Amino acid sequence: MDPVEQLREKAEQATLGGGKEGIQKQHNKGKLTARERIETLLDAGSFVELDRFVVHQCHDFGMDKKKILGDGVVTGYGTLDGRLIYIFAQDFTVFGGSLGEMYAQKICKIMDLAMRTGAPVIGLNDSGGARIQEGVTSLGGYAEIFWRNVMASGVIPQISAVLGPCAGGAVYSPAMTDFIIMVDEISHMFITGPEVIKTVTKEEVTFEELGGSRTHAGKSGVAHFACGDEQECFATIKRLLSFIPQNNMEDPPVIKSEDDPNRKDTELASIVPDSPEKPYDIKDVITRVVDTNDFLEIHKDYAQNIVVGFARLDGRPVGIVANQPSVLAGVLDIAASMKGARFVRFCDAFNIPLVTFVDVPGFLPGTDQEWGGIISHGAKLLYAFCEATVPKLTVITRKAYGGAYDVMNSKHVRADFNIAWPQAEIAVMGPQGAVNIIFRRDVQEADDPQKKVESLVAEYREKFANPYVAAERGYIDDVVEPPETRPRLISALTALQNKRQTLPPKKHGNIPL
Repeated sequence: MDPVEQLREKAEQATLGGGKEGIQKQHNKGKLTARERIETLLDAGSFVELDRFVVHQCHDFGMDKKKILGDGVVTGYGTLDGRLIYIFAQDFTVFGGSLGEMYAQKICKIMDLAMRTGAPVIGLNDSGGARIQEGVTSLGGYAEIFWRNVMASGVIPQISAVLGPCAGGAVYSPAMTDFIIMVDEISHMFITGPEVIKTVTKEEVTFEELGGSRTHAGKSGVAHFACGDEQECFATIKRLLSFIPQNNMEDPPVIKSEDDPNRKDTELASIVPDSPEKPYDIKDVITRVVDTNDFLEIHKDYAQNIVVGFARLDGRPVGIVANQPSVLAGVLDIAASMKGARFVRFCDAFNIPLVTFVDVPGFLPGTDQEWGGIISHGAKLLYAFCEATVPKLTVITRKAYGGAYDVMNSKHVRADFNIAWPQAEIAVMGPQGAVNIIFRRDVQEADDPQKKVESLVAEYREKFANPYVAAERGYIDDVVEPPETRPRLISALTALQNKRQTLPPKKHGNIPL
């Protein structure tokens, strides 16, 4: 056969993966094929495939008669919005996407290339797990990928889209990447499946209930995004990457903003209710402060008492961390602390400034929280803010009570710019609680205890539950009217753009995991 004809024939074979029948089955499940996914996600015509002629080296169990070019994963590089991206897409049409030795080597090769060139890695996961016929070599392949996930962590962005099954040991690679995106009905992640659970614990659960997108986006917090379909998933990846630099040595991408940096939104003046007990939606504050009301929320269905996500201020990407008064009054609990800590550490790793909006009454009390380890979990958020060396800005919109005041990017953990709104209350605890402790005897001996409490609460609020005691000591850099928040933050970001801060020399810290 003519060499060119032979090349073309092999290329055609590789393109078909598991064959037309397998491709049709994939489409019947409402899923795109590996190559269709890459073509949809990356810039048109930019994908360059590597290792398309690789085949497995297994000879047992009749596998020597079942060799398919590409071996179940499509790997290579291309561009996404003009930026270099390395990518792999698991091909479920080939041995159910199961991972073997050569399959793993293909993924490892592009991860190594991504590290050398300082480019993000996107993994499109759709696999039945380890290839049983290859035994321990498939397990070794997973471990080689895991090691690279850890080495790349904090160096290049890693994004995982789960677009099919992802079970057993296979889940640990996505779990160690920066963001996980799942799709309704077709994505499933779990360590042990429904049948094993039924056998061991007698629990009956469906695939969707156990490890579907909504379960992991809302209950476990494993998934950062749950999307309605694959198109939404790819759009989310594109938007997410628009806020993130290529690697940890670069600054995040700045765009020209169409929003006036000196804009003062008068609606901010009336967002916070007069009563400190009434809730409001902190996202109404965030969207009015950032450029063009554009806020990409991360983990929006999980631990909703804290809000995290990306936005821009005068074209510069920032990471937003905010207490949410409309959910559990914005208290910090175990889930919120872990969610916030992971996001803060990501932003710090990739040079994304942090803007924190504070309205926190404290940590959530209760035996479940204490026995669940709120002490060590809460310390994660504190540790993350202390460790971060990117520009750190804080706005106290209302309550900042107790240890939660310290944790939420206070001046004492080396925040660079701290401002408060006039109605801010910065104190060890709320006025009611403080009066009940400090003036307990006075209240008990009063002729009218209720009237006495009201009087003492008003006195305490005037003396302590305001931003001026903190401002007098320099813990707050300024007290500003709410509409001034946007221009003041942008001004501070500009002043801090060349911030340089280093941590003491060490191998690594010991975050309270």
